[in-house]
Amino acid sequence: MNSSFINNRYMRTQPIHSERLVLIPFTLEAARTLYAGDKAVLAYLGLQATPYWPDQETMDTLPKVIKHLEKVQEPTGFESWMIVLKRNSTVIGDAGFKGPPSAEGVVDIGYSIIEQEHQRGYGLETAKALVDWAFRQPTVKTVTASCLLENAASIRILEKLGMEERVRDDEVIYWKLEQSKAGIACANLQ
Repeated sequence: MNSSFINNRYMRTQPIHSERLVLIPFTLEAARTLYAGDKAVLAYLGLQATPYWPDQETMDTLPKVIKHLEKVQEPTGFESWMIVLKRNSTVIGDAGFKGPPSAEGVVDIGYSIIEQEHQRGYGLETAKALVDWAFRQPTVKTVTASCLLENAASIRILEKLGMEERVRDDEVIYWKLEQSKAGIACANLQ
């Protein structure tokens, strides 16, 4: 990876490192370039492209990321992050927050790993890294998430994080994790 990018002291939000992954915040330039269909920005960042990412879900999300980044000009951390394998710098998905914390300190997370990398624990590792990062921010008190009823993999991930089911409807389960309970749940993942 391009260490000058990774260690850019002028970027307010630094990458998140986990055991096997690095989460790199989208910049406005990277989001716009990827949305335009140009993956060359990945090579510029020292990352490896894959034919499977960005996928349609990412392309559907990028306009929201761009709109938010246009307001803040540089990543705050409460946008989207590229999920990158440490071993070969390949982008395998994206994850992040659906906006800054609410007045009550609530943030909502989401994550997506390309199908070719499923069943390897990257979803849990990503979600745990996001939750840990969120709870290190002084304004975050609660992390929420949602998943489709039929998404058994996400249900397992959210349960392993210690999230509690709040409510469900005909299609979606809504989850939450209070900061006071996060340390216990995340410690159980070690």
